[in-house]
Amino acid sequence: MTLRSLTFVIGTGRSGSTALSRILNSHPDVLSLNEYMASVGDAAFPEGPLPGTEFWETLFRPTPYFAAMLRSGVPMPEFLYNRAPGRYAPETTGIPALSLMVLPHLTDDPDGLLDELRAAVVEWPERTPAAHHEALFELLGARFGRTAVVERSGYSTGWAPRLRAAFPYAKFVHLFRDGPDCALSMSRHSGYRVISLMREIGELTGVESLADLTAEQARSLPPDLASLLGESFDPALVRDRAFPVRQFGDLWSELVSEGVRFLDELPAGQGMTLGYEDLLDAPSEELTRLAAFVGVEPDPRWLESACAQLDHGRRDSARKQLTAAEYDGLREGCAAGTRALRTAAHHSG
Repeated sequence: MTLRSLTFVIGTGRSGSTALSRILNSHPDVLSLNEYMASVGDAAFPEGPLPGTEFWETLFRPTPYFAAMLRSGVPMPEFLYNRAPGRYAPETTGIPALSLMVLPHLTDDPDGLLDELRAAVVEWPERTPAAHHEALFELLGARFGRTAVVERSGYSTGWAPRLRAAFPYAKFVHLFRDGPDCALSMSRHSGYRVISLMREIGELTGVESLADLTAEQARSLPPDLASLLGESFDPALVRDRAFPVRQFGDLWSELVSEGVRFLDELPAGQGMTLGYEDLLDAPSEELTRLAAFVGVEPDPRWLESACAQLDHGRRDSARKQLTAAEYDGLREGCAAGTRALRTAAHHSG
């Protein structure tokens, strides 16, 4: 099965990507899957074929790290379901993976849509995870009358190779933002502060994935970090801990460089770059280019509405809000990623 059009927007996050999901969702032909891969997470591609009932569990089971953040009173601004809660709650049932950010982006009745999807998915035959995802995308596309599917998750460059392996025909957009501005935004975001702590756990224990963490390694951790591995943690760990902003510059460089390398390996016509600042400077032109890449028409009414949704006030936030020394240090942390972007732009030019 091959969808008419499937595109993944990958990037660091904190780069105008949530606004881009809203803009894409307003296009009459685009099914905008907001944070789908982030929501389904590591459960997205189990090994081997599975029946519809088991695939449904990967969509329904609450995402562990998001569930822990909600139980701890540290929500992310991207969480949508908890703004107008329905029948699910983090303290009791948990919020289904699809319900937290994906379905409320598409409908004002996420519980009703979840029920519709469950009724269909549990009846599906055994097939590969990729085929199940494709069937779900097609089901949602038909439900909302959309022909092009665009999935967008923040902090997603690491997902890109697995997505390409699962959907070799898919297109990819690498979205990025000015390094210091993006890194400063990361440093103030609860999700990226948790990511920073999780990366610290990885450095202390030497594991590449926290899924590989042994009980002995967990016991060796400082108590505050160890609490992140439980059902909930003290919110002060995320809210009040001092996070050097420079480390988020290093993270930005790592993720941007990862995205550049991935895009460079794609066949011609399957990759596109999109700079947030370019989008602010020439929104109509950049969105027209994006629409053509995705495979939809740049409807004039859509373009007018989309341009009005862009926030120009976020530009140069790091330069305006940091001391000169802090800004210079952050620029140094972002230097490797900036060089990677410039090299890629030079080669494409």
